[in-house]
Amino acid sequence: MIEDKNQQRTQLNDLGEFGLIDHLTKNFKINQKSTVKGIGDDAAVLNFENKKVVVTTDLMVEGIHFDLSYMPLKHLGYKAVIVNLSDVYAMNAIATQITVSIAVSNRFPLEALEDLYAGIETAAKIYNIDVVGGDTTSSNTGLLISVTAIGEVEDNKEIYRNGAKPNDLLVVSGDLGAAYMGLQILEREKEVYKVNPNNQPDLEPYSYIIERQLKPEARKDVIKLLSDLEVNPTSMIDISDGLSSEIIHICKQSKVGCDLYEEKIPLDPQVISTCEEFNIDSTTIALNGGEDYELLFTISQEDFPKIKGNPSLSVIGYIKEEKEGVHLVTRAETKIPLKAQGWKNFND
Repeated sequence: MIEDKNQQRTQLNDLGEFGLIDHLTKNFKINQKSTVKGIGDDAAVLNFENKKVVVTTDLMVEGIHFDLSYMPLKHLGYKAVIVNLSDVYAMNAIATQITVSIAVSNRFPLEALEDLYAGIETAAKIYNIDVVGGDTTSSNTGLLISVTAIGEVEDNKEIYRNGAKPNDLLVVSGDLGAAYMGLQILEREKEVYKVNPNNQPDLEPYSYIIERQLKPEARKDVIKLLSDLEVNPTSMIDISDGLSSEIIHICKQSKVGCDLYEEKIPLDPQVISTCEEFNIDSTTIALNGGEDYELLFTISQEDFPKIKGNPSLSVIGYIKEEKEGVHLVTRAETKIPLKAQGWKNFND
């Protein structure tokens, strides 16, 4: 929160657009054999041979998707990559390349963009992807960052949202609600800081949920796990907008119903205790919070013994006929129709 007033500030127009791109991308290495030509020409050249190619893109806008008063630029660069990789993994594909485009106002010096790109570079290294292009331009309104991710998948191994069948089991990776509660803590501490800038927050008790907000991870490991276990999901989606809206997406596209069991929803103890502190219902947070970037998928019942007892996966529901509708089965065993109240990009 405390700014170093003596930081070096190099104006972006000292470099010009091409000089800026060269400077920011000079450390990116090419590792994927599908990358024939990366940065430095009019377009990248990729060769996927006999695989199917998946492409996804995401735009993050300052003041809508992130707040730089508590989101470090390095973390932002990392997160901008992760949210796209998560979509690639949700297709059962492996991410191979990304392009990164930014629009930036003159309040950002070169050193700020170096931090942003250091986060992008870290994500590229950890997830073994090549940065093969992008664009930089100026903005009047702050920072915009757009990442496009490209991945590959064996023919007929791609998994869509529309393959769930009645009697399938609904499974989720990891735990839910942590990213949203991390955001609540950061927002609260920002308000405290505004009132008293000398007040340093003690964030240690909230380290897990804050990390889930500022430095999420994409579940590449789950794709490998399912492959190793020879489990073939019938449908899959990543949880970016909240569990309830993602379940509704799968049910709508698959033309099925679903019972989601409240008692089965995986919650970290830190989420439960923070929800109590804020006097919010933890199930509501798990259903509507968003930004968890876990994978939600359906499997046929015969695959259940392969995943049973796996600490990374929880069976949370049961797929039914479409006419049965989509419901939350509460701990008291009452059925409540599931509604999508999660993250909305456009307010009505």
